[in-house]
Amino acid sequence: MDINPNLSEKAKHDYTLVLLAVEGDQKAYAELMGRYRDAIYFMLLKMVNNKSDAEDLTIEAFGKAFKNIHQYSPNYAFSTWLFKIASNNCIDYLRKKRNNIVSIDGTHMNEEKENDQPIHLKDEAPDPEEGLIKQQKAVLMRTVVKKLKPRYRTLIELRYFNEFSYEEIAQELDLPLGTVKAQLFRARELLFNTLKNSDVKLG
Repeated sequence: MDINPNLSEKAKHDYTLVLLAVEGDQKAYAELMGRYRDAIYFMLLKMVNNKSDAEDLTIEAFGKAFKNIHQYSPNYAFSTWLFKIASNNCIDYLRKKRNNIVSIDGTHMNEEKENDQPIHLKDEAPDPEEGLIKQQKAVLMRTVVKKLKPRYRTLIELRYFNEFSYEEIAQELDLPLGTVKAQLFRARELLFNTLKNSDVKLG
């Protein structure tokens, strides 16, 4: 595949990592995540204005990108492609969140304002794509998550891989809700730091 000659050296290095990732190199996945995790997170934080949601959406964005990484074309920078996936996923999340709130009382306030946007109200049926993303996240994160202490590893697995709510985690582990939130915050911090330093940690 021809590479855009205008790509920066950083973008060319990203493409090398993409090729390795497509071949199944977990270290390449982790390095790509480490290079862009912070930038993606802060972009999403501005969009949702909630740290916990931004962190969840960051992991989700990488899950979607890595699931479709074979579709990336070096006609443009990997970072451009990744940021578009992350922003589109966040927009979808915000739209679903708004629709869920609107659907509670049966009114659809956004019908007049956004006639070109379909309203999605089916929340009961599991989304096949979300199932694939969940599986992909489990595969991609397994190496890094194993490096966490057991209690933090359990929290990450329950929250991201099993998609438990904070309340469900508290019940499962018989812990106060505040403790779960505090420890999960710390677990995420450790996880992201490990990813950010993946060239050292996963060498």
